[in-house]
Amino acid sequence: MKKRERRTKRKWLRNLFLLIVILIVGIIGYCIYQYNQGLSEANNGKFKKDGATYDLFKGAEPKFGVINILLIGTDTRGGDRGNSDTLMIAHYNQDTNQLKLASIMRDTYVEIPEHGMRKINAAFAYGGPELVRKTIKQNFDVDVNYYAVTDFEGFSKIVDIIAPKGIEADIPYEMSYGIGMTLHPGKQVLHGKEILGYVRFRHDRLSDFGRVERQQEVISKIKEQAFNIQSLVKLPKILGVADPYIDTNVDTSTILSIGKGLLTGKNKKMETLRIPIQDSYVDRNVDVGAVLSIDVDQNKQALKDFLSQDNDSVASKETQE
Repeated sequence: MKKRERRTKRKWLRNLFLLIVILIVGIIGYCIYQYNQGLSEANNGKFKKDGATYDLFKGAEPKFGVINILLIGTDTRGGDRGNSDTLMIAHYNQDTNQLKLASIMRDTYVEIPEHGMRKINAAFAYGGPELVRKTIKQNFDVDVNYYAVTDFEGFSKIVDIIAPKGIEADIPYEMSYGIGMTLHPGKQVLHGKEILGYVRFRHDRLSDFGRVERQQEVISKIKEQAFNIQSLVKLPKILGVADPYIDTNVDTSTILSIGKGLLTGKNKKMETLRIPIQDSYVDRNVDVGAVLSIDVDQNKQALKDFLSQDNDSVASKETQE
């Protein structure tokens, strides 16, 4: 009787093991298939080989579960690297699962190492993500750990996969100049190419300030749709589509860790900041054109406070406990 029970138990364990192996193989096969499907839809993006486009990025190692990722948007239609079109710092805290986004306006007048006073968007043209990192460190005393350079050519495809039903926007006035389309006023649902036009338009009374607001609005809405169970299933395909259009040094395990944290953690609204902050700059015309001449100390403190508030709350909580 005991021998029969042992045989039954061994058989049950063997079958369970086989079932787990089959499940793992199936998941891996599904992920590879979806990833390759994404690649086939992406065509030939500029960044097919991550790490081969720019000089070595020397970002500091993340500390205390806090990650800062430099997000750089580029327009490759002209063929050359050129200035950065969009510059942001995405901040993620693994303890609180808090995601923050700080936008640095392209005309912010700063000192670029070895190049003097320039608009901050010129740092990318001079030295790629590494020089942008150095510029941020020198002017704002903020360490960036990773970078991700996005080719706008693939933006619309990525958005359409993450948010296939589109994103609702309330367009205040007609937008057409410089975006290759016409967006009419009113509440409506925008899709990939329309969303790209919406976040890039800056020929209105708010100029680049309005554009930054729209970029933060769209990223916040994409984040809401991206981190749910349905998007988790589509993640391999999203990565496949995105791969040729994004050059990054963020490793896969870190991407999955952030994704898991945002998916399983408490759903928190993404906080945003714009640099320069209100009443901390003046418009000037200098040798490099129209710039935002900022109070460096005021903006440095504002950015550091914004990125450290969640860390302080965690430390306070641990102290109380």
